[in-house]
Amino acid sequence: MSSPTSRRNSCRGGVCGGNRASPSECHRRRGSGCSYFSPGAQSEEYSVSLSQPMITITLRFLLAIDLWLSKRIGVCACEESPWGSIRPLVRLVELSGHVVPWLIGALYGLLRGETVTEQEIMLNLTLALLLDLLLVRVVKTLVRRRRPAQSRSDILSTFFVERYSFPSGHATRAAMCARFLLAQLVDTASMRVLVLGWAALVSLSRLLLARHYVTDVGFGLAMGYCQYSLVERLWVTWDCLQDLLLMRLGERFNRIYAGL
Repeated sequence: MSSPTSRRNSCRGGVCGGNRASPSECHRRRGSGCSYFSPGAQSEEYSVSLSQPMITITLRFLLAIDLWLSKRIGVCACEESPWGSIRPLVRLVELSGHVVPWLIGALYGLLRGETVTEQEIMLNLTLALLLDLLLVRVVKTLVRRRRPAQSRSDILSTFFVERYSFPSGHATRAAMCARFLLAQLVDTASMRVLVLGWAALVSLSRLLLARHYVTDVGFGLAMGYCQYSLVERLWVTWDCLQDLLLMRLGERFNRIYAGL
């Protein structure tokens, strides 16, 4: 009977029971923790049969291109990725497009604004951010596209990343906020370049980290660009808000007086 020590030694170097693991198998095992898709997802969702309608074949072909391009761009998906060393920096850029710091900054500007104009701009920025959250949530619920498997396997993503992928909320927010800043606050050419560069980097960070597919980000940018047009049409002036508040207070006082 062989001792436990001899059995352990016989299993070193990838040999156990006379079977040696090939280098390709070892490479697959090492990279399995950073796979872009869950097992079987690609074959189930993107398989094409000639018996299917032409429009179905075309859509699946476009989705396959989307999948391939997204996998090529997701070079910071995990620490073992080709550009995994810059992953913390990319995540910092990603955080700059999160809704929480933008809402905190907008509310702070609303409360600390020195002029009525500043308060009015911060008020509409706050409403625009809330509108963005609502519209993105509605579209995600309707489409229900799952995120890449690498994004779902990230520990932090379990708590801070939504379940569905289409469209990218960071992309919609980046495009809408960029248009908002360019129209209301930025008046120099250098600052315009910085704002546009920031919006592009935030959108790109979602692809580098494999949080989204290319179509998610592309549609999100278009959606956010159109959202600002809606914000302009629904712009709330400070005088209008005061009149609305006074009207509501007047109605409440009338109800109290009628109850007496």
